Amino acid sequence: MEIGTQIKKFRTDSKLSQDELAERIYVSRQTVSNWETGKSYPDVNSLVLMSETFGVTVDALLKDDVQVMKDVIAKGDPKSFLAINRLLNALFVLMILTPIPLARFLRFGGLAIWFGIAAVALYVAVLAERKKKELNIQTYKEIVSFIEGKHLDKTESAVEEGKRPYQKVLITIVIVVLTIAVEAAMFIWLK
Repeated sequence: MEIGTQIKKFRTDSKLSQDELAERIYVSRQTVSNWETGKSYPDVNSLVLMSETFGVTVDALLKDDVQVMKDVIAKGDPKSFLAINRLLNALFVLMILTPIPLARFLRFGGLAIWFGIAAVALYVAVLAERKKKELNIQTYKEIVSFIEGKHLDKTESAVEEGKRPYQKVLITIVIVVLTIAVEAAMFIWLK
């Protein structure tokens, strides 16, 4: 966050000590110090008083912090996104590896089990896609950046948006080919 840097910059430009600024906006010197070091964030009233003291707008004090805060709130916790994706991956592996053995050994009961796995996988896939749309992350690079807590700049985001349709098609083709190959190998092996 930039607010601490901005407060210190405007305070030094105004030739004010932390004590003098604290006195003008009715807080302690330690509070100003905490803002400048990023240990805490000023409340709205303090922001307004600082903007008046420095002769700048609140927007100038906040600089890029408003967008950063919106991004943090919108993006949420990557742990829930990772959990959904791990579950989805496990279900896809089960869908690929189990149909022939289940059908061969359990007949129609095995197929019913497989269709149950497929139904759960479809539901989780819909949840994952909703989450990706909500977070506006679709390509591999966007997902990795999100998980690592990084932000793509505007140029990188535009490039990644252009890749989205192609990556989905490529992933679908790879999954279909992999599934056919695994199923063929299992069919031959179990024959």
